[in-house]
Amino acid sequence: MSEVCTICGGSGLRIMQEDGRQFVKDCVCRVQRRAERMLGRAHIPKRYEHCSLESYETNFPSSNRSLGLAHLRARKFVDSYPIETAGTGLLLTGSIGVGKTHLAVGILQALVAERGATGLFFDYRDLLKQVQNSYNRQVSATELEILAPVFDAEVLVLDELGASKPTDWVWDTVAHILNTRYNDRRTTIITTNYANAGPLGIESGPRSVMREETLGDRIGERMRSRLQEMCVVVEMQGEDFRQRVKRASFV
Repeated sequence: MSEVCTICGGSGLRIMQEDGRQFVKDCVCRVQRRAERMLGRAHIPKRYEHCSLESYETNFPSSNRSLGLAHLRARKFVDSYPIETAGTGLLLTGSIGVGKTHLAVGILQALVAERGATGLFFDYRDLLKQVQNSYNRQVSATELEILAPVFDAEVLVLDELGASKPTDWVWDTVAHILNTRYNDRRTTIITTNYANAGPLGIESGPRSVMREETLGDRIGERMRSRLQEMCVVVEMQGEDFRQRVKRASFV
């Protein structure tokens, strides 16, 4: 059995007095239970359930200054939500292992716990797979049923945008998601391993080499441009923290 709250006696409400008037206020235990329910519905993967703004490390040896600035931006975003942010989201860019997903999940957890928001986490590749799978006649879910929660989420974390191979179908799906959320002024927090630049393609000349792909290459320049309108870009730089510190071990 769960312990009864010593503040409200289990009622979930507190009787308060201020300036000679009496009123009822939600107890902290009710607020915490609601936050736990909302986080449970956000579908945050177990691997990232521990991620919070407080646990995001920025002061380790050789850390890049951009990580501390990104953390400050994340904290300010939560404190400003929803009035000052007004539907604007964040686009977290950077190489693998700098903590983009940790920061994005930390923002989502803080928005739920501190601002009473509701949200949803989706890995970009998993989302596309679910939509593709909906075309299978043996699957009961339709594309609209899968995408409806993505469209309607108050706060959407879309992790690893551009990770799937850029086909016409992928571009259409990305456009549908981003345009719908943009038009509805819903907050979208996006992470990507690709540089926030337009398509670069292949260098010309006798020693032509393939350049590193950009976000424009992966989702199309039109959609990348749309992201600049709906998100504040936060660039994160540094070495792969997971490879340097958190190698898997059986010890």
